[in-house]
Amino acid sequence: MSENIKIYKKTEEGYPKTLLQLPDAPSRLYVLGELPAPMRPAIAIVGARNCSSYGKNMAYEYARILTQTGIQVISGLARGVDAAAHAGALAAGGKTYGVMGCGVDFCYPTSSRKLYHVMQQQGGILSEFAPGTPPLSYHFTLRNRIISGLSGAILVVEAKEKSGSLITADAALEQGRTVFALPGRAGDLLSEGCNRLIYQGAIPAWKPEIILEEMEWTGKKEIIQEDFTQEKKIVLAREDDLVYSCLDLRPKNSDYIVRKTGFSPAQVSNCLVELMLRGLIRESGRHYYVRT
Repeated sequence: MSENIKIYKKTEEGYPKTLLQLPDAPSRLYVLGELPAPMRPAIAIVGARNCSSYGKNMAYEYARILTQTGIQVISGLARGVDAAAHAGALAAGGKTYGVMGCGVDFCYPTSSRKLYHVMQQQGGILSEFAPGTPPLSYHFTLRNRIISGLSGAILVVEAKEKSGSLITADAALEQGRTVFALPGRAGDLLSEGCNRLIYQGAIPAWKPEIILEEMEWTGKKEIIQEDFTQEKKIVLAREDDLVYSCLDLRPKNSDYIVRKTGFSPAQVSNCLVELMLRGLIRESGRHYYVRT
C-alpha cells in the first residue's frame, strides 16, 4: 500500500463526525490528500455521466462560484457532471473531494486522471474500499451514501428519471440533508430526474445564490452577483455582438445563427471564429457553439 494513503478508522480521532451518524458508516476510510474540513460547509454536486454541454457548464459554474464563497465541493470523480464540478472548484482555487467506488490507488475513470492527481493537493481522494479494490458496479451505489454523508446539501444538475444521481439524492434525504435540483426544460430526458425531484419537494436552484440563502451559508454573495446574475459588458463589433447574442449555455448550430441574424454563412463563420479567438465561445460539437 502506498505510504501516501492515510487510514481513518471509525473508532479513532479524525474520522468524519457526519459519517458517524450513518447506520452503515464505513468502518474505515482510505484517503489520498485530506478529508473535508469539518468546520467548513460542503455541498455534493452530482449528475449524469453522459450530460449535455449545458449540464457540464452549469456544474462547472455552480462549483466555481460556490467554492469562491468558501464552500467545499464533493462528488464522485465520474465523467460528465462530477468531473465538471471538481474542475470548477479547482479553477476557483478551492478544495474538492472525490469519493471512489474502488481503491484510492485506482484512477477511475481514466479520463479523470488529471483531476485525480490535482485533487490530492487541493482536496482529497477517498474510499471505504481497500487499496487494490477494482471499480465494481455495485460499489458506486454504496459510495453514494458517503458523498451525501460528507455534505450539508446536495445539488443534482442533470439526471434521467432512473439515474444513479437520484440514489445519492435519496440517501441525502434519508440522512436529513437538503436537496437542490437544477430546473430543466420539459421534455428533455436529462431533465426528467431533476424536474421530478423538484415536484417531490427538492429546492429549485436556478442560481447559486439560492443555495447560500437556503442553507444560511454566509459567503461572498457579491461574487455570485458579479459572476452569475449580471451580464459582463463585452465590447464587440456589431456583427460579432449579434452572433454572440444568439448564444447561451445551450448548444446552437451555425444554421440557427444564420436564421436568427440574417447573415450569410460566411459572415456567421467569421464571427464565430473571432468569438472563439477571444475566448467568449467554444465549439461544443460539430458546428454547435456555446458561451464559455
